Amino acid sequence: MGPMTPVTVVVGEEEFLVDRAVREAVSAFDSEDVHDLDATALGAGELESLISPSLFGDGSVVVIRSAQNLLKDPALDVQRYLAAPSPDVALVLTHAGGAKGKDILAAARKVPGAVVVEVPKITRFAERLDFIRAEFRRFGSRADEGAARALLDAIGSDLRELSAACDQLAADSAGPVDELFVTTYYRGRAEATGFSVADRAVEGHLVQAVEQLRWALATGVSPVLINSALASGLRLLGRVGTAPRGLSGPALAAEVGAPPWKIDRVRQQLRGWHPDGIAIALQAVAEADAQVKGDAVSAGYALERAVRRIVAARAA
Repeated sequence: MGPMTPVTVVVGEEEFLVDRAVREAVSAFDSEDVHDLDATALGAGELESLISPSLFGDGSVVVIRSAQNLLKDPALDVQRYLAAPSPDVALVLTHAGGAKGKDILAAARKVPGAVVVEVPKITRFAERLDFIRAEFRRFGSRADEGAARALLDAIGSDLRELSAACDQLAADSAGPVDELFVTTYYRGRAEATGFSVADRAVEGHLVQAVEQLRWALATGVSPVLINSALASGLRLLGRVGTAPRGLSGPALAAEVGAPPWKIDRVRQQLRGWHPDGIAIALQAVAEADAQVKGDAVSAGYALERAVRRIVAARAA
């Protein structure tokens, strides 16, 4: 068994990262006597029985989650324990980090030898890209920004699902993970593929947008879905661009009806766009919509023409 750290405090609200920090703290002690409970399940006087000598003789680990929710008497029990922690017990506390239960958090931080793990809240688009790249490194691989964006498009913003996807992709790739590998891996997610085309187009990356479009069509993605993604991306640009200034990310997300993590991306995509350009691009998509639904001989040609017109509208 590793040396007992008297107290480990995991501070933050990002559930997946908090869970990971707790698992890592518990595994470091290699103890068979582990008690893991929510703060609301701890009654008055129960802490003493949890920290009593282990039957296995290797020290015990007590995990109390959401310590800010401790009731009055159990909270006093924990504070008394923190004043003189046992050398044979590792106490792991999680705390949301706010004002609620701040006395417990302050007492835990003051314990000599205490380890404090700060878990940041991940809300911004750029932070999610950083998280994905860090997960690939954790699993022994590397990924560029294009791969991270493609994975976010395919999986969504749930950190637990993103981490699992990074693990799987790292295991299945022979080298660094790039955008093509991710999009090929998740080619069954047609909508994600369409949004990847849309993102490249509204960002002004003509070559990448056309490559993504041709690949999507070659793998059987419906032209209607791709055009719908183009229209959706442009409409969101327009809504964010005309929203009241000064709104925070969450407030703007509520205003325009988009997930908060996507607002940062759209704000970045808006750079270089003029309202007249967005209107021109939307007209191009409207014409393509009629064409892919039967007015054009080649839906692929109609979509490629729309992509080129979108990029040109941004440049203009």
